[in-house]
Amino acid sequence: MAETGGMSNAERIALALDELLEREVSLVVYGRAAIALGFRDVPESVKLSLDVDVILRFSEGPALDTDDPFWEAQVLVNKKLRKEGLYMTHLFQEDQVFLRPDWNAHIVPILRPSTRWLKLFRPHTVDLILTKMMRGDDPQDMDDVAFLVRHDGITREMMEPAFATVRMPDLVEYRDAFERALPVVRSLLENGGRRG
Repeated sequence: MAETGGMSNAERIALALDELLEREVSLVVYGRAAIALGFRDVPESVKLSLDVDVILRFSEGPALDTDDPFWEAQVLVNKKLRKEGLYMTHLFQEDQVFLRPDWNAHIVPILRPSTRWLKLFRPHTVDLILTKMMRGDDPQDMDDVAFLVRHDGITREMMEPAFATVRMPDLVEYRDAFERALPVVRSLLENGGRRG
């Protein structure tokens, strides 16, 4: 899917959702959308990602659960963008995602695209790296980790406390994925985001 007008697909999805909202909604995006929206000079493949993934914070869960206009807008956005293969359907509770226990205290505002009602945030880069470990040593996710390490100068000293305290769903598949990703991510950290 080619992006249009120099705008990333994540920007197009965010703007389409914003147009349908009637009051402020605060969302924390992660995955490739968080990289496309929250960083400069991202790889072209990141701009072409087809979806926006969202972490639903416990602190905002009850309010969002009963916000019928938001959920209706989300359905309408997916209908509107379906022909282009773009969508916003992956919304996960924060305990379903690899994160530090205090991750919410470190979220970063996303300033583009400029929106009226939609207030976007992304996890801190340390937490974004943790989320990228959920599929183990998946090559695309490890490419994203390499970019994040290079872009923000993330070091092993910064990540080790996060590895030690990561909160993840209590399923053996996730623990296995984390263990598969760990040596790859540590190697990227040791090599400044370059493949060893």
